[in-house]
Amino acid sequence: MAAAARVPAGDPPHVPVLLRPLLAAVAPVSGTWLDGTFGAGGYARALLKAGAGKLIGIDRDPAVFAMAAGWAGDYGDRLELVQGTFSKMDEYGQNLSGVVLDLGVSSMQLDQAERGFSFMKDGPLDMRMSQSGLSAADLVNRAEESTLADILYHYGEERAARRIARRIVQARTEAPIVTTRQLTEIVERSLPRRKPGQSHPATRSFQALRIAVNDEFGELLAGLEAAERALAPDGWLAVVSFHSLEDRIVKRFLQARASSGGGGSRYAPERAAETPGFRLAGKAIGPDAEELAANPRARSARLRLARRTEAPARPVERAVIGLPGGDILADILPGGNT
Repeated sequence: MAAAARVPAGDPPHVPVLLRPLLAAVAPVSGTWLDGTFGAGGYARALLKAGAGKLIGIDRDPAVFAMAAGWAGDYGDRLELVQGTFSKMDEYGQNLSGVVLDLGVSSMQLDQAERGFSFMKDGPLDMRMSQSGLSAADLVNRAEESTLADILYHYGEERAARRIARRIVQARTEAPIVTTRQLTEIVERSLPRRKPGQSHPATRSFQALRIAVNDEFGELLAGLEAAERALAPDGWLAVVSFHSLEDRIVKRFLQARASSGGGGSRYAPERAAETPGFRLAGKAIGPDAEELAANPRARSARLRLARRTEAPARPVERAVIGLPGGDILADILPGGNT
């Protein structure tokens, strides 16, 4: 794949969502911050401007660093860029003053047809954020019908998951499914014609496959645990999510780690008392009218904030968060996502 075009040293190509309430909540900004989803660098630049002494920017997508080449040097050694996953952030920084995560796929990735994230643009059925490992095409052409249905239902909340999975399996017996247009047409034929105002029929299916290909939920839980290990006492954890499934994981993690134990629930069995690892900083924050007018992409966004305590970091069981165990692709395809 050709390197992405450089971005001029002006504003980043998209507006960081919920940036104003984030900066207001964590002010005054100081010390070392880590942006685990660097993307176009919008949060990173804002935090540096607000007073962060250093910013560590992590992204699994190598293309974002080529795009930052035009302006990253302006910050000298205050900005350190790392190609990697935020689940390993504690290997890149310790005693951090803050961690920010902007979850999901970026508008830049959606706009690049060759990345295969969007049903609106025809391109190879890829969806790999790291540009390596098993692709969405591998998944739809090789996974069992029941596995495809489970992915569409659990990661896309697609009610017609079984019908779509059956159509995918039927279609791939005639020819491999290798483009986004092929998959989009299969999904469209599986569902009733959409009514005015409804989202595109392929929205949920593409979301589900992208989450599975990149193991986004497993990566998210591991990243939240890594943030707990990397943050200094009183350090900030700020997470922006864009759909209810992501937000649910963040909410349950923070509830589990801000609790002293006991009680128990459907997802969190009763635990022995322990010192909480985080203090919650209010309820989830959504966009205000001003932000929605300027940036419709913020419509479904939610920001959750918490501060680290001095308690030792502890892992959280996947079952507590409501996640299945194991690596998704390793469970369904030989070789896993390597």
